[in-house]
Amino acid sequence: QVQLVESGGGLVKTGGSLRLSCAASGRTFSSYNMGWFRQAPGKEREFVAGIKWSGRSTRYADSVKDRFAISRDNAKNTVYLQMNSLIPEDTAVYYCAANSGAVVSTTVKGYDYWGQGTQVTVSS
Repeated sequence: QVQLVESGGGLVKTGGSLRLSCAASGRTFSSYNMGWFRQAPGKEREFVAGIKWSGRSTRYADSVKDRFAISRDNAKNTVYLQMNSLIPEDTAVYYCAANSGAVVSTTVKGYDYWGQGTQVTVSS
């Protein structure tokens, strides 16, 4: 199994940037597809970005395309989410997730392991 710990969240003004990190421990991190999800109060957890185990393929929600970038460093067992041009609609708890399946899933049920989340707040 994999243990995941997110960090890097905080308070930022509209138009600002944050870089989230997800540190993983456990077996064979490099074999897992990874994803970032977010959940705002009263809303369902939604897919933000995903990356294949190799790092060659990525997927993004339409709402964050051209603003966010997911990457991974398998040597460091770490996944990143670079968030630029932030807007208040990005405010949520952001979760890192690991997927042992064959593809990069865009659904919550497609992931096996989850971190505790890190709060991102974007002020007007």
